[in-house]
Amino acid sequence: MATDVHRPVTGQAVHVEGLTRSFDGRAVIDGLRLDVRAGEFVALLGRSGCGKSTLLRILAGLDRDIRGTVLVPRRKAVVFQAPRLMPWKKVWRNVVLGLPGKPERAVAERALEEVGLAQRSDAWPRTLSGGEAQRAALARALVREPDLLLLDEPFGALDALTRVTAQRLVGELWRRRGCAVLLVTHDVEEAVLLADRVLVMDGGVIAHEQRVDLDRPRAVTDPRFAELRAGLLARLGVDATTEAA
Repeated sequence: MATDVHRPVTGQAVHVEGLTRSFDGRAVIDGLRLDVRAGEFVALLGRSGCGKSTLLRILAGLDRDIRGTVLVPRRKAVVFQAPRLMPWKKVWRNVVLGLPGKPERAVAERALEEVGLAQRSDAWPRTLSGGEAQRAALARALVREPDLLLLDEPFGALDALTRVTAQRLVGELWRRRGCAVLLVTHDVEEAVLLADRVLVMDGGVIAHEQRVDLDRPRAVTDPRFAELRAGLLARLGVDATTEAA
């Protein structure tokens, strides 16, 4: 196993080479290579069980039983599909949970304001809506000032309208913060809407790469958007015409 917490070269946020992760003798990730530039937004698609979330956990440092080289920034943060807030701590205390020393409340409140949740600083997690809880989880990631933000299906449990709002927020935060983002998602439209580059994972490797050279903000009604979406769906074995019916 070869791992490091430092960037491999200037201008690069992630470098993965020959990464293999096996479970019960079966390689879920098999000799994978991945590079993410500093400040780049990358979306990762793939069928369920293809290893997307496993890869994200490895990049986050949560799974070290690997072979290969993984180089990532020291400052990184992850947001999961479940907000994972501690119910016995108020929102602002959840945001600074795990930070070294005794961070001041103002640190949490600045992050909460950035995600539009300043008014809920003193709330208990059980009183938050699903969208508010996920914004609190995002604020908890932002206070770590990450060079790499890892998002594992962060909008998957949200209703359609809340999901659109959350997607816009993440796009705005990325443009403001300038950190690299790796988004794991099942939603092809979401990937094309947010990412500079979309990767499709299959057979334990990155099987396809698609650049998204569309101006921002992007419109799903743009014919070029529809073309990219259809091409990625085809890569995933889904007929776009059937899927839309």
